[in-house]
Amino acid sequence: MSDSIWIVGTSMTRFGRFPDLDLMDLASTAALDALSDASLTMRDIGVLAMGNVYEANSHNGQRLQKQIGQTGIPVYNVVNACATGATAVRVAMMAIKAGECDVAMAVGVEKMGKMGMLGGAKAKGAKKVYTPSGRYGAVVKTEGLLGTGLMPGVFAQAGTEYALEHGVTFEQFAKVAQKNHAHSVLNPLAQYRKEFTLEEITSAEVIGYPNTLPMCCPTGDGAAALIVVSDAKLRTLDPDVRRRAVKVSASVMTSDPWVEGGQVQPDVNTLTRMAADMAYEQAGISPDDLDLVELHDCFATAELLHYDNLRLCEPGGGGDFIDSGKPWRGGSTPVNVSGGLLSKGHPIGATGIANLYEVATHLRNEAGDRQIEGARVGLTHVIGLASACAIHILEAAG
Repeated sequence: MSDSIWIVGTSMTRFGRFPDLDLMDLASTAALDALSDASLTMRDIGVLAMGNVYEANSHNGQRLQKQIGQTGIPVYNVVNACATGATAVRVAMMAIKAGECDVAMAVGVEKMGKMGMLGGAKAKGAKKVYTPSGRYGAVVKTEGLLGTGLMPGVFAQAGTEYALEHGVTFEQFAKVAQKNHAHSVLNPLAQYRKEFTLEEITSAEVIGYPNTLPMCCPTGDGAAALIVVSDAKLRTLDPDVRRRAVKVSASVMTSDPWVEGGQVQPDVNTLTRMAADMAYEQAGISPDDLDLVELHDCFATAELLHYDNLRLCEPGGGGDFIDSGKPWRGGSTPVNVSGGLLSKGHPIGATGIANLYEVATHLRNEAGDRQIEGARVGLTHVIGLASACAIHILEAAG
């Protein structure tokens, strides 16, 4: 049984809309690029985990093999909402920890095109309801056309509740989107690379208050892949591969716990807090040790909530945290320097692996213009509703 798991190969395609490419075109590009990055071939892979949501069937992993190499290995086809890619990574890791293989690959892919915001619909009659000071004056239930079971409604309501409890303003939520769109300009793989002023964000069309259009992630197409190995296997690889290896110091997944009286909506806060506390303990670090974070900002409200849930700020201090500048790429705890889901894009099956790609790239000092200098420890976070939260903590080799 391996004590540690190492990332030795990772890749992602550009996220966007690719009408001339099918699901397997995208998946095979990411998979082959990851193999090349690791200086390995399909003959080295002992297990393949394939994540996909919108074109999911029982044999997408086998379809992928037909393009990149059929070697008779076990294939696991994974679906777990927005946590699909991260779940595929955990399947690959657990295969190694169980002694089934010493090298495994996880691939996440999606073809979503222009299908709306995670199946959401614009809230009918949504209004900005806050006092002249910019603080909320009443609970605003932002119902989508099919209710708050859709993601725009879920995260609008969660953001509103947090704002009411902790005095967060509309403008503070909007600053999250301003930051992430600015970060995306430096990421050549991002779906959108455009800055927005705070005024442009706050005056845009309301989707589910307090989230306006630039505060909501786009859908699109894309793929990402990751290759993990055991300690023993790492020692046999080329010295350059070992130098660039990234250690997985923690890998945790949670789901909603049972609550008295039942549960109306997924509890995005408890899911993340449970996973974060377990991950920090598993890795033997504290939030202060993180050099960068890629978290699940499907909506601007979600990112601000997760500052608190991931213990990046004082309890209730998400609004102050964004005001401080700490989560900007030049701050003390850079968050979503890739542009995040808001601007990098959110092809659901690929997202969890793309977050790991981003952090690993910084820990390898290979992120180019967006590089966080001296980055040694990073965290990735993704939520799939309902309900799964996956957190990974990565550390640079050496």
